[in-house]
Amino acid sequence: MTQRTEENVIWLTQEAYDRLRAELDHLRGPARAELAAKIGEARDEGDLRENGGYHAAKEEQGKSEARIRQLEDMVRRAQVGDHPTTEGVVDAGMIVTVRFVSEPETEMFLLGSRELLALDDSVHYDVFSPQSPLGSAIMGKRAGDTATYRAPNGTELAVEIIDAKPYSR
Repeated sequence: MTQRTEENVIWLTQEAYDRLRAELDHLRGPARAELAAKIGEARDEGDLRENGGYHAAKEEQGKSEARIRQLEDMVRRAQVGDHPTTEGVVDAGMIVTVRFVSEPETEMFLLGSRELLALDDSVHYDVFSPQSPLGSAIMGKRAGDTATYRAPNGTELAVEIIDAKPYSR
């Protein structure tokens, strides 16, 4: 069993966690049974090599099982808590505005998990994990602070924290 460490924790609100648990329970139970029935019905139609319904149901089953594994992993690593409330200090669950020191424009993104945004179709932010190079460099920083981090391509980048506000729907 994987031990939970700060690096592999996923921060989620109770609402997001409950939604993930409900989806996982559905996929493990009723959805799995429905797919098994579809596969069985398609198998009864005859030659499996030329049976499009069978192959489609098997593909759907594969996607469902992959989603189950993903959800199990997220639920296992989840840290459930309320949205941060300290405006101006970067933390998981915050909408952060930064300016790359070499660029005049600012960028806004959610520092946290995509699962938070999945609850709200009207919001379209990029999402960075608190464990990502950028996320770990800015955690705990305040508006006005500058942080540097190494991008995946090896380039060292500097960002200025412009603002950090708790994400709310």
